[in-house]
Amino acid sequence: MDFKFIQSSLIVICSFICSCTSKVLSNGSAPNIIIMLMDDMGWGDLGVFGEPSKETPNLDRMAAEGMLFANFYSANPLCSPSRAALLTGRLPIRNGFYSTNGHARNAYTPQQIVGGIPKEEILIPEMLKKAGYISKIIGKWHLGHRPQFLPLQHGFDKWFGSPNCHFGPYSSKEETPNIPVYNNSEMVGRYYEDFMINRKTGESNLTQIYLEEALGYIRRQAASHQRFFMYWAIDSTHAPVYASEKFIGKSQRGRYGDAVMEIDHSVGLILKELQTQGISENTFVFFTSDNGAALMSGPLQAGSNGPFLCGKETTFEGGMREPAIAWWPGHIKAGQVSYQLGSVMDLFTTSLSLAGLQPPTDRELDGLDLTHVLLENRIIERPIFYYRGNEMMAVRMGLYKAHYWTWSNSWEEFKKGIDFCPGQSIPVVTSHTQEEHTQQPIIFHLGRDLGEKYPISVSSAEYQAVLKQISPVVEKHRKELVPGMPQLNMCDLAVMNWAPAGCEKLGKCLKGPETNPWKCEWPH
Repeated sequence: MDFKFIQSSLIVICSFICSCTSKVLSNGSAPNIIIMLMDDMGWGDLGVFGEPSKETPNLDRMAAEGMLFANFYSANPLCSPSRAALLTGRLPIRNGFYSTNGHARNAYTPQQIVGGIPKEEILIPEMLKKAGYISKIIGKWHLGHRPQFLPLQHGFDKWFGSPNCHFGPYSSKEETPNIPVYNNSEMVGRYYEDFMINRKTGESNLTQIYLEEALGYIRRQAASHQRFFMYWAIDSTHAPVYASEKFIGKSQRGRYGDAVMEIDHSVGLILKELQTQGISENTFVFFTSDNGAALMSGPLQAGSNGPFLCGKETTFEGGMREPAIAWWPGHIKAGQVSYQLGSVMDLFTTSLSLAGLQPPTDRELDGLDLTHVLLENRIIERPIFYYRGNEMMAVRMGLYKAHYWTWSNSWEEFKKGIDFCPGQSIPVVTSHTQEEHTQQPIIFHLGRDLGEKYPISVSSAEYQAVLKQISPVVEKHRKELVPGMPQLNMCDLAVMNWAPAGCEKLGKCLKGPETNPWKCEWPH
């Protein structure tokens, strides 16, 4: 065990920011940057991670040609906070994407949410503008749907996609509007009205639409010789799961597998287009997911978290450890596996470094610059903090993970059939009441116990040695943490997608109710 890293890591991190930029930009050109963020895709969904049906040949090839990350994490076990963390490089507790309406409760941005990404937060595209990048988001935003929160107000130049999940259809337009789809600053239709998803068969051509948007954008940027950032955030693996006609019924894994196969096919075409345009060696691509597979949607609409415990909504490994692949021909050596503890928040800092930019110094950043990891397969020692709502639930250092709070979901929700850990039950750990372990954390060794099944005995010398190293890191984090203003506390039916910009042209404006805000209830 070697956890003596706190002081040395700070020195190493600072030197990375300076040295990596000069090395990456030695050829005088910063790369294009593509981040592919999947929705509810699990660590075990790819063939390269051991999925036995082997239905992801393009992603497996991407890993073979680049770097596979075995220890890569989301910043939260739920969509909106994780996405906010990726784009800001900051934990949700810092950027405001959490709620104080209940202890350790997951919150997100449904239609009735009042809040969204604060204007004070700096997002990746805002920073990349300084280096001349043009930025486009394709797919799901999920950082607030009111006008001031939308992508074009936060650095993106272009957008095709939706502000919310593709829930629906809503039969009564007087009670709930269907979710709009935007082209830049105006809606061009709504899910289930103009952009169809057949709930019975799972058929939809949305992934094909998002693919064509990506290919067209790459071609235009290549033709203009202008560097670009593309955030490809498609959502077909989020329930209700969908795939296009060509892929329906093709997978051994059912409807969810159909969606994964179509994603894999699309990734292959995007990488091929980069090669066709002659810009593959000048384009950094990173593939990952926003949180673990949603096991409560199983068995028909859920992915796989491989050997890990539980799934989405929890801070066990299945909820936050993600598939992750980096691809950059000519720069990242092929066929590498990194055991670096990585986070979606690192994509913020790494993107800035690749673009030759310094990170903002007026705020605390949680993401590290991984350029030395990518280019030289080095390891940066660092902790990973697992948050659920307003509570730090666990921390990982090296191969050890210490739980300070544990629970899956409430008895009330569990009795309704909502199960975050189907077929998995660890006493005191996967409980249906919140269990506090702050005085004596439950510690697992993730190398020999991937499933978090066998806590290390508190009386053992190993436990005492690990606790001695972890405790000051946790104490320092808690002492120095300055939480942001919570954005996910208030709800109001009046702020739903009744009349988005552009609805007049389409005749799709709806009349909403008078404002009547209330405190949102978050059951999980």
